[in-house]
Amino acid sequence: MAVAVRSGRGGSGGGSVLGSFFSYRIFVSAMFTLLFLATLSVLFSSHPVLETEGNTYVGGTFLALQSDPLKTRLDLIHNQANNHMALVNVYAMYARKLKLEISEQLKMFNDLAKNFSDIQLKPTYLTALFESEGPIDEDVLRQFEKEVKDKVKIARLMITESKESYDNQLKIQKLKDTIFAVHELLLKAKKNGAVASSIAAKSTPKSLHCLAMRLMEERIAHPEKYEDDEPKPEFEDPSLYHYVIFSDNVIAISVVVNSVVKNAEEPWKHVFHIVTDRMNFAATKVWFKMRPIQGGAHIEINAMDNFKFLNSAYAPVLRQLESANLKKYYFETRADSTTKDINNMKFRNPKYLSMINHLRFYLPELYPKLRKVLFLDDDVVVQKDLTPLWKIDMDGKVNAAVDTCFGSFHRFSEYLNFSHALIKEKFNPRACAWAFGMNMFDLDAWRWEKCTEQYHYWQNLNEDRTLWKLGTLPAGLVTFYSTTKSLDKSWHVLGLGVNPSISMDEINKAAVIHFSGDMKPWLDIGMNRYKNLWSKYVDNEMEFVQMCNFGM
Repeated sequence: MAVAVRSGRGGSGGGSVLGSFFSYRIFVSAMFTLLFLATLSVLFSSHPVLETEGNTYVGGTFLALQSDPLKTRLDLIHNQANNHMALVNVYAMYARKLKLEISEQLKMFNDLAKNFSDIQLKPTYLTALFESEGPIDEDVLRQFEKEVKDKVKIARLMITESKESYDNQLKIQKLKDTIFAVHELLLKAKKNGAVASSIAAKSTPKSLHCLAMRLMEERIAHPEKYEDDEPKPEFEDPSLYHYVIFSDNVIAISVVVNSVVKNAEEPWKHVFHIVTDRMNFAATKVWFKMRPIQGGAHIEINAMDNFKFLNSAYAPVLRQLESANLKKYYFETRADSTTKDINNMKFRNPKYLSMINHLRFYLPELYPKLRKVLFLDDDVVVQKDLTPLWKIDMDGKVNAAVDTCFGSFHRFSEYLNFSHALIKEKFNPRACAWAFGMNMFDLDAWRWEKCTEQYHYWQNLNEDRTLWKLGTLPAGLVTFYSTTKSLDKSWHVLGLGVNPSISMDEINKAAVIHFSGDMKPWLDIGMNRYKNLWSKYVDNEMEFVQMCNFGM
């Protein structure tokens, strides 16, 4: 009788455990099924990403317009059916696997329960312990106790291993731990990606270095072909359209010039003033000798060193470059510099203290006989005739530029340190920032407002980087604070080197598109979505471009 009672209790406990196990498994399976279905539903219902080829949209929507609407609808239904069939098959596999695991655990627990019953049913224990009416044999009881404890130990181990399947709180905590671990891996991957992207952005591509070397070889091999030309009167004619480009990148300069000329209605009225560094001066001159500008446009090429007034006694940036503290900040390599302060890596880029970037603040002195110039960065592409810019009424302002603020973004507070008393006193943190990269400068108004002196004042104060950290834009914001006129946004669209979500409608309407950001189109990390907008202006017929394998 005693045996039957004990056996009945064991069976009841096993049924309760298995019932909990099945309930929990069904709950977890339902939960994960809903999560997966929701995620995959979003993915399957997303619109196809549009790729670009020139100015043409190529994608599912565009192709659909060229085909029978009913055929398109049929294809959509067919694809949805196939996708959900694949999803159902995956979950069928998961269900079979889950069923197998449940069957194995069920067999394991049944065997364990049977082991407990079998111990009690052994003839030795049954006779000596449960059916005997006399005193219990201590040796038999000790042996029985040992066997039971061994089985209990095994049962505890099995239950501990299976506890996760029955403990909802433990399961939730494990999921939280997994999410946290994945998040940490994501942060680490982002940090490594930022380091790699920064290194790639600062590096000179092999193809660009090759091009500069080939041009220099040509200059050395045939010096008679590349003697300096006499200055042309057009270089100082204020009635023409004058562009200024400061760059050490030969291929980028050529793309800017080509894009302007090819979209100009009267290219012979356009004059380009190129200033580069000593290293790239000869290469740039050879390029434009070998590949003259089409349409009768004019080009003047100068080395930065030719402007003798730019010395450390006059230009704050040159004086600051001689400072030991700034050299240490910008140029010292430290073991922790690539693992710490990742968010501020861009602030430590030496290009932001490069004189070629700060030349823009000396335009009236570089071109004393000109009245207006259009400043272009070397990472822009011109898509329309820009001559209407010279007809815009500047309202007495020095700088005409496109505003970049929207909502609370790109306000002065993002670029300047408003905890500094002088910045807080002089500027409004809500003032709208504007873009450097395509700027019309009225040089007469500049001279009247003494903007270069203003720039010197602020740049001198910022030697310790307490007013701002990042290069020329903050310096421009403070220099032209009250002397900037806002242009329509269609003149200048930015972000093609950082933002993959700019609409092609916005890009196609823009007069100038700007590959601002690290992912320049001449780099391997450039975004393929926009590269064709730049590469179509590359002179691929130039022999050195082919030899250096630009891969355009």
